[in-house]
Amino acid sequence: MVRPVALVFFVLLLIPFSFSQVSAADLFTVAGVDVDVTADSAEAARKQALKAGEGLAFERLLKRLTLKADRERLPRLKPGEIAPFVRDFQVSEEKSSPVRYLAKLTFHFKAPLLRDLLRDYGLEFAETPSKPVLLLPVFRSLGVVSLWDDPNPWRRVWKGAEKSSGLVPLRLPRGDLTDIATIGAEQAVSGDKQRLEALVRRHKVSDVMVALAVMGANRKGLRQVRITLDRYNRQRDDQRLELALDGAPGEALDLLLGRAQIAVRDGIEEMWKRDNILRFDSATVLAVTLPIRSLLDWVEAKKRLGVIAVIQRLDLVLISRDEVRINLHHIGEVEQLSLALAQADMVLAQEERGWILGLQGRANSGQGRGIPIRPKKDGA
Repeated sequence: MVRPVALVFFVLLLIPFSFSQVSAADLFTVAGVDVDVTADSAEAARKQALKAGEGLAFERLLKRLTLKADRERLPRLKPGEIAPFVRDFQVSEEKSSPVRYLAKLTFHFKAPLLRDLLRDYGLEFAETPSKPVLLLPVFRSLGVVSLWDDPNPWRRVWKGAEKSSGLVPLRLPRGDLTDIATIGAEQAVSGDKQRLEALVRRHKVSDVMVALAVMGANRKGLRQVRITLDRYNRQRDDQRLELALDGAPGEALDLLLGRAQIAVRDGIEEMWKRDNILRFDSATVLAVTLPIRSLLDWVEAKKRLGVIAVIQRLDLVLISRDEVRINLHHIGEVEQLSLALAQADMVLAQEERGWILGLQGRANSGQGRGIPIRPKKDGA
């Protein structure tokens, strides 16, 4: 007689592994495409607007996935050539007159075809989304440093950052009394790890960034802003980005800081993409053990593994009451795999008995029993 638990495990062995496309669907969706076209008729305006919106969405998606250095090499497709890459689209806020058409469009693209296109063009790309990151905009002018206090025009220009689309979602702290008591401007600039960690736990994010904007003047006497961005990471080494922007004659402070915000946002995306470029020419297999306490842990693990871009497939080797052994077929180095797993709340650690995979936020995770892999620094 087959025992009920054994039967359930046997049934699980028969279930095929289907990698979820939820994450890919979100990443390959471009929302908020505004169109406003005037033509001879409303119908003609609508057709032109949809084609124009399709082209804009396609361009935004390519820029989202690829490196800034490759912008000149991006595919330049004609309107009729883009259509096969579109799965479907949605229209909202639609308005029209006899000769004008306005709407907000959302396009859903076919991920496999886009990947093939980028590879055909020899373009490097990343599609591992980061977990939300907390951003602290600190402003220094005339020796005064501000984070929560007004005036802080640097914090003001970041207020729309949460609506930006990209691989690194940013969150701004609320700035309430608890935030103010947790960390001050000088403590944020000095990188007080204990206070930064407390802020991370409170806002339930993975990492925290401190963006310091220092106002000054260039040699021509024009306004200049120098930005130092420090990202304090939990799974890997801390990172720093530095840049400087000169103001134009007569340019308002908010406009200069707005340009700086865009430059910093691009820099954040660029750093993340470089760490997560998909290396299709480097494929390997890693044998890992997943400790479990119930079948639900294994189901949850399969769900998370299924949305990780660097994992091509997994092979089930053994399943028992307390552990699952699998072979992960992945591209890139182990460090990149570890970073991608961390974004899905999974910890990869090496022990004497081999590689252990833990689920964060669940009792079975086994965290603390191994040493998490940290990517090497450049030049290491």
